[in-house]
Amino acid sequence: MTEVTLLKQQSGSGSSSSRCGWSLLTPELLEKARWRVRFIGWLMLVFMGLGALLDLVFSRITTGQLNDVWVVVTVIVMSMTVALLVVAYRERMTHTVVLRLTLGYEVLICFFLSTFMPWAMMESTGQFQYVTWVSPLIILFPLIVPSPPGITLVTALAAAATRPIGLVILHAMGLIEVDAGMVIMSSMSPAFAVGIAYVCSRVVHGMNVDLATAQRLGSYQLESRLGVGGMGEVWRAQHQLLARPAAIKLIRPETLTDDPLRQHVMLTRFEQEAQATAAMESPHTIQVFDFGIAQSGSFYYVMEYLNGLDLDELVDRFGPLPPARAVHLLRQMCDSLGEAHEHGLIHRDVKPANVYVCRYGRHYDFAKVLDFGLVKFESESDEDELRLTTDVSVGGTPGFIAPEQAMGKEADGRTDIYSLGCTAYWALTGSTVFQGGTAMETVMMHVNEEPEPPSSRARQDIPSDLDKLVLACLEKDPADRPSGADELSTLLAASDVGDKWSRQAAREWWEANMPAPERTDIRRTGSTPRRLSL
Repeated sequence: MTEVTLLKQQSGSGSSSSRCGWSLLTPELLEKARWRVRFIGWLMLVFMGLGALLDLVFSRITTGQLNDVWVVVTVIVMSMTVALLVVAYRERMTHTVVLRLTLGYEVLICFFLSTFMPWAMMESTGQFQYVTWVSPLIILFPLIVPSPPGITLVTALAAAATRPIGLVILHAMGLIEVDAGMVIMSSMSPAFAVGIAYVCSRVVHGMNVDLATAQRLGSYQLESRLGVGGMGEVWRAQHQLLARPAAIKLIRPETLTDDPLRQHVMLTRFEQEAQATAAMESPHTIQVFDFGIAQSGSFYYVMEYLNGLDLDELVDRFGPLPPARAVHLLRQMCDSLGEAHEHGLIHRDVKPANVYVCRYGRHYDFAKVLDFGLVKFESESDEDELRLTTDVSVGGTPGFIAPEQAMGKEADGRTDIYSLGCTAYWALTGSTVFQGGTAMETVMMHVNEEPEPPSSRARQDIPSDLDKLVLACLEKDPADRPSGADELSTLLAASDVGDKWSRQAAREWWEANMPAPERTDIRRTGSTPRRLSL
């Protein structure tokens, strides 16, 4: 799993959207719409600037003077565009406010184009302009702003109405002469544009709503995918009513196999993982809030959202851990696994990628054991196990698999102790115990070969008692290993570095290497929990 950071909630997802169809869209879609508003703003500035430059050159070649009306139009439109860009870039402005102002900007732009352009054309050429940029803008804006069809229709009608209204104003002021036929003919193009804009809005907004609906699970809205694993995908999500982020793991059976029987097996295993994890109360086991099956048939469960990175990435990025720090984390893993073993649960896939090291409230270097996807009940018979085996390969990860697990023999809590020893080896040395040319070769090395002491691989001093304890966890015979997670935790605490990693040392490391993200300010986001009627 990749690094996860608790991000500040995007302001555009606040309650201001609840009174219109924008509330059906995800913050990600609204953010993209806001980006398009910025893009079209810059595009308008570029085109207006080029138009002004060309008009300057043309005027000098022909009449020798600028068209005052066109200068006024250019200045007004560019000023409004700059104002829109300022609003679009302001963090405090919600997405929906920016989109509403963009629709107002559309109507104002169309008004000035409908009023001043015919006047400027009449001043320059003496000819009446039947077609303006109003019609293309009416069609373009629904593609930029994913507004609900009803709002699009009202906005498009207002923009189209500026054409006849502008001509009437110009005629009333005596600036140009027009009759009813000219007004009707010049209004036909904007009228057709309204119909096209409405159809476009229904299609575009409908597609966005469908996408948002597909990314909504229960009360949670999927925002971005964090990673993909063997048992499914992990997404960052946001609760729709509470200002609480979450991580959602889901599996779409059809993405893994077309075989209905295998799909059933995968869902059964996934459900077992969710139930097993939810039953745990250790603070060092990932907490599960909810699980279920979506309308699409995807199975999902909702977990707490952590701020940190897994042990695999921690060592990859920052190098092997000091022995005292490794022991500090290993004892927390023992707490999680010890509770699981008391409930008759065996993890069977303990590895650095399934251990998350995070900042947890005011605690630093707080370990969380993840992914009970291969969990097995000690009371589960071999026949039951075979029903949940999706192929002929053994469960587990080659670099961290216990010999008895590799051979398909009965597993118990000491199987996790072996994998925990492999994890300790990785944390101290930055390398796995065995590394064969293939996955199967690595698995068989766990069965047949004796491991080298961690001290022989490490680029740091490892106390001899810790060195021996890691090797004891890696004994081939489960009877020669520590009898359980609690005994291992006691032995780790009694080692020379058992209490040397302090809370202050952990805090200093995190502040130096992974500073805390900006906290979410509920007062700014407008995400105050809403009162529900029961």
